Amino acid sequence: MTVVEVPGSKSITNRALFLAAAADGTTTLRRPLDSDDTAGFTEGLAALGYRLTREPSAWTVEGRPQGPAAAEASVFCRDGATTSRFLPALVAAGHGVFRFDASAQMRRRPLGPLTSALQELGVDLRHEAEEGHHPLTVHADGIKGGHITLDAGLSSQFLTALLLVAPLTAEGLSITVTDLVSAPYVEITTAMMRRFGVTVQREGSTYHVPAQTYTATDYLIEPDASTASYFLAAAAVTGRSVTVPGLGSEALQGDVRFAQVLADMGAEVRMSADELTVSGPADGRLGALTVDMRDISDTMPTLAAIAPFADGPVRIENVYNTRVKECDRLDACAENLRALGVEVEEGRDWIEIRPGSRPQPARIACRGDHRIAMAFSITGLRTPGITLDDPGCVKKTFPGFHEALADLEAAWA
Repeated sequence: MTVVEVPGSKSITNRALFLAAAADGTTTLRRPLDSDDTAGFTEGLAALGYRLTREPSAWTVEGRPQGPAAAEASVFCRDGATTSRFLPALVAAGHGVFRFDASAQMRRRPLGPLTSALQELGVDLRHEAEEGHHPLTVHADGIKGGHITLDAGLSSQFLTALLLVAPLTAEGLSITVTDLVSAPYVEITTAMMRRFGVTVQREGSTYHVPAQTYTATDYLIEPDASTASYFLAAAAVTGRSVTVPGLGSEALQGDVRFAQVLADMGAEVRMSADELTVSGPADGRLGALTVDMRDISDTMPTLAAIAPFADGPVRIENVYNTRVKECDRLDACAENLRALGVEVEEGRDWIEIRPGSRPQPARIACRGDHRIAMAFSITGLRTPGITLDDPGCVKKTFPGFHEALADLEAAWA
């Protein structure tokens, strides 16, 4: 059994940064993720006038329930989807003029359902180029609140951004959701809001959030479950064992359920409240399966990348939203699997991998997407000669990924 220390959750770190910025008092975030995405979020908060201190294992944030200290600011969101979606909502509850832009990759990703909702709430928000995309400018003068209807079928982050800002509205906010992808991420959001003193009430597809002040707290950030999936998958395809401390049955993140997918393929999974161990079959041969990954779609590339080692077809369904991530992940997985000599078929929201002969060496087209790079690095544990065209793109969520994987291989040697 090999223990792998996985860095903090990106999703939790950036939600915690929003909540800390909006809270009354000074919040300490312990074991936050230090990556390109979280650095972009902290830079954005600093540009808006929030005071932050970053030490290696703890960050402190002085909250401002009244909104940004800056009356005018420009924020570059890099590649960060949470930065690009959460910060415009945060500033809308304050007062001032705030311009947002992002990388070419992030400019392609949708914002429309969120920005339309903010406009419906009376926020003066203008897209400067293409409607529903960065760049944009917010002329902020507070948010009254009320009731809106939201389509969150492309990203749960649209709903999360509105939930996070809802307590900062004058009258509170009710949100009726017509479609929702990656629902466990919304559960993370509401659980974290409770830790900062605000309780969200849900009635069917409607979320009710009172106008209330967040309270600063001391918050320990759990390891990133999406990142853990690569190391758990590594154990599954090599017949080895990996233990990830800090993740278990009490984890906030839905992606911890990826371990069950591995169990359904024949891996042995042991889970306590705060520890998760996966042991692969001794022969490294996994079983075929069909799985709906709508709620854990960030781990779709991980499963696709190890599917060539199954003893029958692996079909992944209900993951259309992965086409509007950092890249079209369904298409990227299909392209790279074919380059490995693996038979693949894909549709609008599904992919089916049909294992045959041993995958052949290939150069993986990462498309600038950290999850494609990390997922197909695991394929390389069983297929010598696999290389990545952009290994550095892992910095988005795990700058030390390649070193951690090399350490794991060395421990197994």
